Amino acid sequence: MPRTRSVAAACLDRRTLLSTTAALSVSTGLALALGASGPSREASAADAADAADAASPLAGAPAPTARPRPAAPLAPYQHGTTLSTVATPRGGSGYRRLGEGPGWPRVVRGELAAPKAGRADRRSTLAAFVQFTDLHIVDVQHPLRYEYLRAQTGSGWRPQEALSVAGTVALIERVNALPGAPATGAPLGFVMTTGDNTDNNSRAELDWFLRTMSGGTITPNTGDPRRYEGVQDSGLKLYWHPEADLRDGDKALGFPRIDGFLAAAIRQVRSPGLRLPWYSTVGNHDSLPGGCFAAGDSWFADFAVGGKKLMSLPDAAGAALWTAVKKGLDPEGTHFRELLRTSSHRLTSVTPDESRAPFTPAEYVQAHLDPAHTGPGPVGHGYTDANLADATQYYSFPISDDVIGVSLDTTDPGGHYEGSLGTAQFRWLERTLTQAERDGTYVIVFSHHTSRTMRNLRPDPARPSEARHGGDAVTALLRRHRTVLAWVNGHSHKNAITPHGGFWEISTASHIDFPQLARIIEVTDNGDGTLSVFTTLIESAAPHRTDLTDLSQPGLAALYRELAANTPGLRPTLTGEPSDRNTELVLRKTR
Repeated sequence: MPRTRSVAAACLDRRTLLSTTAALSVSTGLALALGASGPSREASAADAADAADAASPLAGAPAPTARPRPAAPLAPYQHGTTLSTVATPRGGSGYRRLGEGPGWPRVVRGELAAPKAGRADRRSTLAAFVQFTDLHIVDVQHPLRYEYLRAQTGSGWRPQEALSVAGTVALIERVNALPGAPATGAPLGFVMTTGDNTDNNSRAELDWFLRTMSGGTITPNTGDPRRYEGVQDSGLKLYWHPEADLRDGDKALGFPRIDGFLAAAIRQVRSPGLRLPWYSTVGNHDSLPGGCFAAGDSWFADFAVGGKKLMSLPDAAGAALWTAVKKGLDPEGTHFRELLRTSSHRLTSVTPDESRAPFTPAEYVQAHLDPAHTGPGPVGHGYTDANLADATQYYSFPISDDVIGVSLDTTDPGGHYEGSLGTAQFRWLERTLTQAERDGTYVIVFSHHTSRTMRNLRPDPARPSEARHGGDAVTALLRRHRTVLAWVNGHSHKNAITPHGGFWEISTASHIDFPQLARIIEVTDNGDGTLSVFTTLIESAAPHRTDLTDLSQPGLAALYRELAANTPGLRPTLTGEPSDRNTELVLRKTR
């Protein structure tokens, strides 16, 4: 029977410990006193500063009271995971309904170390947690959205987007119902979100995200409180009009008419909140207007809260705009602003709303620190007062006695949706990894961007002389430190697992695009000179089969998935190969 070693227990009450030293601020939230350490303002090369930045935040921290949760199973299990069953489209063409399909098997991967017989009987658990990524909690009526680019990119607009809050609540309900980690039966320690928690860098969306994660009521509506004012009642054939007789492009593909859909989509949603402590990592959609334009220009804020919205654009103008965005040719949004100015005759009037204003990085951190959003903890969900003081959004935190987590900020403030690290953060990461190696502690790194999508080396406008470091440099740094086990990320909306010498890069599909997945990750010591990292994908708790007349909250969550599965232009590769889904990833033990 597998053993559980010092895995941080989950589900705390709202009380957490916050202690601050000269170079380190700690927030604790797990039953074994998980915490978070913020970086210093200036990256110093001095050994004393190195040690202070990467010091363990566990010392002297009391364990808070645990909240009730399902007992961990005594053995591995499959029910409630994609090992058991997966939502699968029925039929060959047109709008396809979903049903229960066969589960995905677990694939053992031995590229980094050979798996040894009998390891299941010897192994002990070092860590077990859940990854959410690319939730894209979205205000579908936001004036800065570029839905009119739908013909150019599938990310411009999706038929399911209005149901993102209901879909995320169903994912939380799935995690709350899990009895433990499926491969080992160990208690789950926490949930980590790896960025793009919001979609439009909007204060309303940030509030919805925090209430959804920590528990509360959410009304996913801005503008006119009495009605929907977005593209789905615009009369434009580019969009699915669920309540109209209009023969739009989606209905031509078989999309159904659903009376009452829009009113239901902006109706109040109730979230139980996670029962597990949760941590937050920032993504480009959380930091940049449109997920790709450099922040700070007051024009974006003025347009976001104003009373005009662009819903249509000639194909040639849309293609030119998307080319500029995709190639990073308009990082400051100059072309975008000019396009909206010259398209003033196309603008539709909507109800202005101050809650649509963009939030700054400091406001993002401050919102996480708000006691109203603590939920099961920890206070700040990884962020601390040190992050506010230092104007940073990266930190480290203990996962268990044997493992620490490192959360990075990979968004480039200079604009464009690809990422990088500034030198100050890069050097902080290097010091943190060096200290972990000295302490004999394993490391799991979290970020939004993948190694392949960190090619954006534009200077940070706030630090124009600071160099930026891409995915190749970060990969090389992680490879140099033998205690790094995994780099867990998202951004690409695709399941992919890649070996990098001594560690595994684990990229997980989004929860806005089908197949709408999250991932459970477990780390074990196999007692034979190897470690294993288990990955198990999970779906939300929404039923696979939908009832188009059921507009209850669970019914909307089921519809969220089915609409996503039928989105025109959906990339079929997002699910990944079997070796990118449910896996056992074997590594050599390095300490």
